[in-house]
Amino acid sequence: MTEAFVVVQSAEEAVDRLAALHERATGALNRALKQYLKDRVEPDAEQRALFRYPELRLTYHCHGEVPQTTRAYAKVQLPGTYSVTVTHPAAFRKYLLEQLVPLMHDFTVTVEVGVSEQNIPYPYVVEQGDELAGSGVTAATLARVFPSTDLSAATDGIADGLYDWENTDPLPLALFDAARVDFSLRRLVHYTGSDWRHVQPWILLTNYHRYVDQFILHGLEQLRSDPRFIRMVLPGNVVIDKAMDHGEASAIAAGVVWHRYQMPAYHLQASDGHGVTLVNIGVGPSNAKNITDHLAVLRPHCWLMIGHCGGLRQSQTIGDYVLAHAYMRRDGILDRVVPPNIPIPALAEVQMALQQAAANVTGEKGEELKKRLRTGTVLTYDDRNWELRWAQERPLPWTWKAAPLPPRVIACGFRTAPCCAYRTNRYTAKSSCRVRPTRFMSVQSAST
Repeated sequence: MTEAFVVVQSAEEAVDRLAALHERATGALNRALKQYLKDRVEPDAEQRALFRYPELRLTYHCHGEVPQTTRAYAKVQLPGTYSVTVTHPAAFRKYLLEQLVPLMHDFTVTVEVGVSEQNIPYPYVVEQGDELAGSGVTAATLARVFPSTDLSAATDGIADGLYDWENTDPLPLALFDAARVDFSLRRLVHYTGSDWRHVQPWILLTNYHRYVDQFILHGLEQLRSDPRFIRMVLPGNVVIDKAMDHGEASAIAAGVVWHRYQMPAYHLQASDGHGVTLVNIGVGPSNAKNITDHLAVLRPHCWLMIGHCGGLRQSQTIGDYVLAHAYMRRDGILDRVVPPNIPIPALAEVQMALQQAAANVTGEKGEELKKRLRTGTVLTYDDRNWELRWAQERPLPWTWKAAPLPPRVIACGFRTAPCCAYRTNRYTAKSSCRVRPTRFMSVQSAST
């Protein structure tokens, strides 16, 4: 297979070639690594040349006006060349096709696929860390022989709006390149205790184990009653198959050693790909930013945060559900890339969907529903014991009880726009959630 860039005629051909180049590169690196661990034979220059990510390159030939589209993804706004390195194209095939098919249909573009200059770090082809154990070779030695991780090359400059658009050629084709994606995929395995391929596009985040217990009970019930759901994958890649009887499944779930992992994840998988993942992220806004920075590379459709926070108004009662339509941020987590003066709005479509869901579940509407479902401004705070210092603050309609646990939310023009917050007031506790949109890849101009 040639390493040169080849013009492809369809999105399917592009993804096929990306997958073939990636498989060749990772296979060559894996074989060379195993040979070195066994015989201490270093790869030669010809072999090293194979250890590189495939690259997707797109050139936009603008003839007249730029075609109009309401999509927030799969579009170009300026003529020029755009490129991105790609990892695991076979796993991301559906996503890549969703981006490339409309892009190639609506715009006059030339799409090429070839081998990039970006090396694949050797840790990213080692599926299990114990493969290196007992070899007598240190990580420092391997880093001298094989391409190793370079954190200076895995940044969020594009997603955070810090990219130098004026002096770059080619321009970036996506928010995350291959090295950044691989970095996050390995972090997800480390934190959640399960293979990143198990993560579903609909994600729940929580910091209360009782929600985990309820999710497991719900998942086992769905496996019995809904033919769409086929299995549950628990921390440690423990699988509960649909064919198991309820007693066996419950015993397996009860025996999972979830506490080995910092942010254990539970995956209810569906045959149509629209399953649900729950991640217990622990307490603190930095934890929330951490895990969502990594989940972002999987291009999830949305995520919701389910936690607790406190309410300040006397009109609030235990059990109130609140759709937050605005945020006042005092947590400081995103201030470096999104100053507090930049508003973070809720997404109206999601707000409406959650309101309708509350109406469907409760059977209430109008004024009766308003007694249970409220809207207001939420203050996110990084002080777990904010109650002790609240005398110096001016109360807002709603506030957090503990550390705010905001997911990785970035205002328009950055990584993604936050969509909503949904909170349940339980005296000094509420349940909260946020959603983020499904699309991440978009060819942006310097003005966006």
